[in-house]
Amino acid sequence: MSKPSLANSRSSRVILLLLSLGFAMAGTASAQSSDDATPLTPLEVTGSRIKGTDMQTQVPVYVLDREALERTGVESIGEVLQQLTAGGKALNAKFNSSGNFGFPADGGGIGAGSSQVDLRHLEPKRVLVLVDGVRWVNEASASGIGGAVDLNTIPLAIVDRIEVLEDGASAIYGSDAIAGVVNIITRRNFNGRELSLYGGQYQQGDGRTLQGDLTWGGNFDRLHVLITGSYFDQQSIKSSDREQSRFPVPGTGVTRGSSGTPQGRFIFCDRNRTPDCNPDTDFLDLALNNGTGTPVYDPNSPNAPPSTYHDFGLSDRFNFAPFNLLLTPSERYSLFGSTRLDVTDNFNWYVKALYNTRTSVNQAAPEPIFIGGDAGTGGIADTISIPANHPFNPFGIDLIAGDNFSLIGRRPLEGGPRIFTQEVDTVYVASGFQGNFELWDRRYYWDLNGATSKNEAKQVFLNGYNLRNLQVALGDPAVCAATPGCTPLNLFGGQGANGTGTITSQMLDYVRIITNDASENSLSLASANLSGELFDLPTGPIAFATGLEFRNYKGRFDPDPVRTRGDSQDSRAIPTSGSYSVKEAYGELNIPVLDETNLLRKLDFSAALRYSDYSSFGSQITDKFGLRWQPFEDVVLRGTRSSGFRAPFIGELFGLAQFGAPITDPCSNAVDDADGPDTTPLETNCRAQGVPSGYEQINPQITTNTGGNPNLKPETSQSYTVGMLYSPNWAEELAWSERLDLSATYYNHEIKNAIRAPDAQTRLNDCVNSGSGGSSACTGITRTANGQINRFDNLLANIGQFETSGWDFKLNWSAPAQTWGRIGAALQGTLVTNYRVRDDQGTLFPQREGVEANDGAIPELQSNLQLSYAISKLTADWTLRYIGAVTESCSDFRDDTALSLTNLGLCSEPDAANNSQSRNELPATVYNDVQLGWLMDTGFGELKLSAGINNVLDQDPPACVSCSLNGYDAGTYEAPGQFGYLQAKLGF
Repeated sequence: MSKPSLANSRSSRVILLLLSLGFAMAGTASAQSSDDATPLTPLEVTGSRIKGTDMQTQVPVYVLDREALERTGVESIGEVLQQLTAGGKALNAKFNSSGNFGFPADGGGIGAGSSQVDLRHLEPKRVLVLVDGVRWVNEASASGIGGAVDLNTIPLAIVDRIEVLEDGASAIYGSDAIAGVVNIITRRNFNGRELSLYGGQYQQGDGRTLQGDLTWGGNFDRLHVLITGSYFDQQSIKSSDREQSRFPVPGTGVTRGSSGTPQGRFIFCDRNRTPDCNPDTDFLDLALNNGTGTPVYDPNSPNAPPSTYHDFGLSDRFNFAPFNLLLTPSERYSLFGSTRLDVTDNFNWYVKALYNTRTSVNQAAPEPIFIGGDAGTGGIADTISIPANHPFNPFGIDLIAGDNFSLIGRRPLEGGPRIFTQEVDTVYVASGFQGNFELWDRRYYWDLNGATSKNEAKQVFLNGYNLRNLQVALGDPAVCAATPGCTPLNLFGGQGANGTGTITSQMLDYVRIITNDASENSLSLASANLSGELFDLPTGPIAFATGLEFRNYKGRFDPDPVRTRGDSQDSRAIPTSGSYSVKEAYGELNIPVLDETNLLRKLDFSAALRYSDYSSFGSQITDKFGLRWQPFEDVVLRGTRSSGFRAPFIGELFGLAQFGAPITDPCSNAVDDADGPDTTPLETNCRAQGVPSGYEQINPQITTNTGGNPNLKPETSQSYTVGMLYSPNWAEELAWSERLDLSATYYNHEIKNAIRAPDAQTRLNDCVNSGSGGSSACTGITRTANGQINRFDNLLANIGQFETSGWDFKLNWSAPAQTWGRIGAALQGTLVTNYRVRDDQGTLFPQREGVEANDGAIPELQSNLQLSYAISKLTADWTLRYIGAVTESCSDFRDDTALSLTNLGLCSEPDAANNSQSRNELPATVYNDVQLGWLMDTGFGELKLSAGINNVLDQDPPACVSCSLNGYDAGTYEAPGQFGYLQAKLGF
């Protein structure tokens, strides 16, 4: 794969960024180095704006320090966070998404090449991502206006630690903090230089990853400077290079492949044979024989010699999987700089800036061409007809869409695979003032902050097709001859006798197109905060924090005009743009109710209130209350109750698009005149909707019309946590234990008015089960005379309700150093006891605990165990990651046929009487990661060498029959294969 060159504008931005940091370098030659300065303010913990060490145990926060990040052996923030036991399905480099998932219903686009974080399986858009306590800009996906942060815009090299708040925090931070908060704390007060190099690849010799970082920092009296440059390059893995991913459904070969085949599928009625053209009985469904030269059609023998056609069957379907990527390539450059000037002992000024650029690529099988009345796009493709005098029409009849012409499905291998290349630029600049002052014998801390950030994305799509040009090239030859560049298109000749294809380069030049899509997300904000103590109670001082914040969001999506006109075979998209602003004020209190002199010991009550005024929908008030009780010196009990909200983002408000959703039509193969009238309730219901006998769903993906709704209201939530922290005194400073920390937290989240489109599969099932095409469930769903769904409207609304609860548990233990070394252990786990998603009618969505659905698993139990050993300058780490078993639906559009998943023996829990109820278990999976490290003094600086293997026991992900791509759930499990790496870090 050739690497696209970076635009000239990128170089100019790098220069501007360097200039903006230049003042930090001025005069450093004469400056005097000093020790790390003491921060002007006490510690502020994620989840509270009140500064103070006592706040650390108020809320459940999980901290990943720099040492823990390096032990993971991965070089991406997204990859690290997706290993959290509280995490769920989120985009990453294993999602080869562009050419296969279409445009999602929320208008946010696909996010191809990005990496996101999900907490509590509540989706990434319900997780707030902060950098140094300030919001980060949402991604621009180049296919919409996203509502989640792309973590690939933040290089791991600049991170000091990551704090993960496992609780709702809208009253503290505002919208989006429903499932939790991820606060990425950047490095500061770094003095010296550090060079880090990383290289790794899979045991099969692919997926090579290279990383290089150079950091320089200095403390010069009152000036503190940090500059980091970072480079990341990850190569691809082809699906064809892993046995598990070579087929659309593991173990089924091409029986679950596409009906868009290189040889072609032809569904039509020949009135010379059957004048009535009854959809139930008279339509032919033919495939061209392999190795055929010029096609021959005999109306007297359409599916046998002398015709070169046969009845289309499962063996004719096309296996698209080998063309996909299992790991998508990505290349990133970034430059980060921060400066802080301590103007006085009580006042400083800081500036931070980042520029990050990414180039990534997705690949999919050559784009299929579907035309005819049952193409199912709802656009031009459904209207294309082919006259009898077309030079390549072998049937000698007019093929009239919507009349006697149902479908041609032809996949031109001659055109090459679909290639989607993304170029994404992120620019972030922040500046502010921090200080403290004393008033009435109390110290107060304040800060003023401003930041502006922008994420711009462009996507180039190669090897798509222009429907209007297809229409001309397949239409009247005289019109084609009079059209510059037009060459009649041969969709009928298949791959030809020599297998090289019968679509020539001249034909391709006229119908093939390159589309260019772009989108942009920007965020500007300003905030002011004040914290300190109000007055003393007998039990201690009341601490407070208060502040104001202003934010302005802008976004736009500019699809290629070909998409906008509906001329693209790939999908249709509508230009989108919008903006809104937010004004907020908050207050937070921590009140000591009891002190240590009381028999009940220390008890604190906390409360927070936030008022938010949105230009897009109005105002919202959220609150949070908490209790922290320390009945014994080594025991803390805590609980929180918080309300939250999530404002609809720009894509949800204004976006419009189409989405190729994987949907199984219950009526496929359900209606059969041969077995008599209406032998099952399903057959009766399908006939009532006009489905003819012999109907079979042509393609497992059905085009749905999705889009935003400017009348959307914010989602609202209620969250509860109850937990205990136990650090037993009896386990401290012993021969076998230096320290032991235990914690357990119960969480509960309820979301109402959730913004989402109805689950398409559930909606179609309800429509069919209603027994009437006129039911409310069928609104916006229409079929052709042959039964194929040709319209499916599925727009956003405030219809969802989420309920989830469970337990987090953590253990940290370390032993004192001995002559033979030092050992330690850390355990994190999450037990999901309940997960339900409903619509406003009470209909349950398929996602729930212990279930794999919609390419995402919700294991009941996930846990990570880290074991460490150190002696002298040698370290050894072993990590075990456990993912509990889940079950999936073992049913698709082949149900009740000899080749159903049940009859093929692929279901661990088959239901022979009703194949649609069969289930399949994805067994529990354990990944083992090991790392060895060695620290040495080179005389030039301190060098740490690390070598590791992730998935050292070569555990394959469980095969998944319901997953859309590559035979496994890429949001939950690792790509197949061992991954080995070497890392060197030199400080000098």
